[in-house]
Amino acid sequence: MDAQLRRGMLDVCVLRSLTGGESYGYAIIKDISPYVTISESTLYPILKRLEGAGCLTVRSAEHNGRLRKYYGITEKGRERISDFLTEWEDIMRAYTFVKEGLK
Repeated sequence: MDAQLRRGMLDVCVLRSLTGGESYGYAIIKDISPYVTISESTLYPILKRLEGAGCLTVRSAEHNGRLRKYYGITEKGRERISDFLTEWEDIMRAYTFVKEGLK
């Protein structure tokens, strides 16, 4: 799969995992792992990039004596999901065209 397409898909999967409420890194990985393989070393740069783009909010809270970062989705993050779904429809039309040409 094209690296840029995969990156965009991972971004949207992370955002989707937050539509039900705030979460933290390990829980995000656990939520999306049945659908997409992602490691911590991949997740945290995505979270940083999405935060910088205004798609996420971040807050720190103590948990078992340690600080844990909690991420929440913003309206801009929800718009990003919506844009992805629209773009995906275009991709699927192109996929269908290419696949039908191979028969």
